[in-house]
Amino acid sequence: MDHNAGPGSPDPGTAGRGTPEDPALDAPLAEAWIRALAAAVDAHERELTDLDSAIGDGDHGSNLHRGFTAVLAVLDSPDTPGPADAGAVLGRTGRTLISKVGGASGPLYGSAFRAMGAALPPSPATPAEFAGALAAGLAAVRQLGGAGPGDKTLVDAYAPALAAFEQAVAGGAGLARAAEAAAEAAEEGMRATTPLQARKGRASYLGPRSIGHQDPGATSTALLFRTLADVTG
Repeated sequence: MDHNAGPGSPDPGTAGRGTPEDPALDAPLAEAWIRALAAAVDAHERELTDLDSAIGDGDHGSNLHRGFTAVLAVLDSPDTPGPADAGAVLGRTGRTLISKVGGASGPLYGSAFRAMGAALPPSPATPAEFAGALAAGLAAVRQLGGAGPGDKTLVDAYAPALAAFEQAVAGGAGLARAAEAAAEAAEEGMRATTPLQARKGRASYLGPRSIGHQDPGATSTALLFRTLADVTG
């Protein structure tokens, strides 16, 4: 898959926006990410549902599976115009999740993807520009759900992943290395939710009984960043 601006002399509009070894985020790469995430949700649907059954409604896996099945149907539809840029892919993903998934996960993930899409430039996004989009996604999640770090939600995986991505980019990393750092941080954040007591959502109703269970939202967020690392690495 060619994620690059093309061979030869750098184009003034795309210079610095990816190399064959370290691609910028363009429409094909964004779509590859969404397809990989849909496959990961399909593979982990039972795990996500089991985690949610312990401290929530027991529908996190099935809700996300239904949402990403709808997203793939939109991407594959002959009536869907080809996306011009990564922002269009992510924005379309977000709108579909919001319209097709009930509960908390659809609006939260849908708002995140829609905010990411709106924050991206029309040209392939540099790592720094994508960091800004990821930050917009987290802001949308926090505005909608009101959760902060330590509340035992997806924020506990997303926030450290974003911080790791931003730190890697500030240190000169490209998209692939930054995405790998983010995936590792998300997975660490996911595991760190186990000893926490939930302070948001249905899990908070359990009080101390929510301790000892890994948060399902943090788990699906770890999948989000792992698949990003997989398609960019």
